[in-house]
Amino acid sequence: MGEWMDSIINAGKGTGQGDAKRYPIYIVLTDTGTLFSKLIRMYTKAPLNHVSVAFDPALREVYSFGQKPSRNPLTAGFMREEVERDLLRADGKPTICAMYRCMVNAAQYHMIRARIITMMFNEAKYSYNLLGVLGIPFKLQVEREKAFFCSQFVASLFEECGLNVVGKPAAAVEPDDFRSSEMLELVFKGDLRNLVQPFYQEELEWSSMSVAL
Repeated sequence: MGEWMDSIINAGKGTGQGDAKRYPIYIVLTDTGTLFSKLIRMYTKAPLNHVSVAFDPALREVYSFGQKPSRNPLTAGFMREEVERDLLRADGKPTICAMYRCMVNAAQYHMIRARIITMMFNEAKYSYNLLGVLGIPFKLQVEREKAFFCSQFVASLFEECGLNVVGKPAAAVEPDDFRSSEMLELVFKGDLRNLVQPFYQEELEWSSMSVAL
């Protein structure tokens, strides 16, 4: 699949042994072209204005706060994202993406996992922190119970397990802040389709082989 794909697959493997073993968690920045990403881009002027957290390099398990599939463009909140439905641009343009890896220990990994599971079971109780987004240009940290914007959510996951990946309180974090973090390693940059399609193709090949057998 090529050297770059091999490097991404290797990025999905833990390192070390026993208590010292470390596990990868991915931070994925994208330009989705949605209403909320456009709103954020108006003041950040940054190219990538949506951020998600993922547990595998193929992006089969991705979570964030953002615009939900609905006829109402203002329907937003916590969601498990699907790449084709939620991250790829609907206008057919390349979906520019940057994927970073953060290595964490076992306790931190399981804390983040547990937090996501709790939120999944209580998804309806969470909402999008639009006031928090509007407060950032004025240096206001607007924190609301069970309400987050995308970068606040991702930063808070790490903050809760003792990792401040961007050196700011979660409520002040913008998506572009992750790009300058010294705790993150860039493992992919380019069109999101080029990242996920080789994995999908491999799954189709395995599926075809299983049917043939």
